[in-house]
Amino acid sequence: MNKIKLRIMKDRFFKSIILLLSLVTFSPLIFILYFITKKGAKSMSFEFFTKLPNPPGEPGGGIANALTGTIEIITTAAIIAIPVGLLAGIYLNENRNSRISKILSAGLEVLMSTPSIVFGIITYIWIVKPLKSFSAISGSIALAIMMLPIIIKSTEETLKLIPASLKEASLALGVPDYKTVLKVVLPASVSGIINGILLSISRIAGETAPLLFTAFGNSFFNFNILKPMDSLPLLIFNYATSPYDNWINLAWGASFVLVLMILALNIISRIGVKRWKVKF
Repeated sequence: MNKIKLRIMKDRFFKSIILLLSLVTFSPLIFILYFITKKGAKSMSFEFFTKLPNPPGEPGGGIANALTGTIEIITTAAIIAIPVGLLAGIYLNENRNSRISKILSAGLEVLMSTPSIVFGIITYIWIVKPLKSFSAISGSIALAIMMLPIIIKSTEETLKLIPASLKEASLALGVPDYKTVLKVVLPASVSGIINGILLSISRIAGETAPLLFTAFGNSFFNFNILKPMDSLPLLIFNYATSPYDNWINLAWGASFVLVLMILALNIISRIGVKRWKVKF
């Protein structure tokens, strides 16, 4: 009995330690969210979402240009990255042992660990300098490159979980290989693929460094992707360091909106995985 009591005490002790360490790890996130909510929520208003930023020193104004710019840049980046990422993930899964697949996998590991500012500098050299102009499309390309490793790896790993018997059954019925992938394998792995896409969007939504070298920013409405365009991370970066109270308040409000956007994407990805998950 004494040994049993000792084991129960040890078990409770280690559970308490794990719980305490989990709370210590999680507490910075709670404080950050609380501080951003406290500072940013008070800026929320109809004008905040529909107006342009006011000149320095004038109260009020909004983030409409940065909000629309963020949506446009991220949407363009997703249009570029998703098809390429899906095709690359399918290729890596279908040709796991080929030399090209091994080289691509090694390259993806490098891309995933590369600092975001490097993507901004590379895109600046590749696109901004030849065009001799900052533009939203160059920012989207930089963000698309950042999205690719996440989409490719999530697609590849999800496809690996699909039972080989499912594909073999389709091939045995005389279905061509490409149709088997498109009609059988991909629909069965849709939950993991969507989750990877949403996580990649969450990854780039708050990036500032690549956009400093590419999109550059714009104080006015702009829907032309070949011209400079503002975004929420750029607005936060520029206004948070300004000496004007109204711009600092706009930066806090934009931070709050950006956090809500990323939180919503993560919640949607969780719900999507449960809703579209295929059981075998």
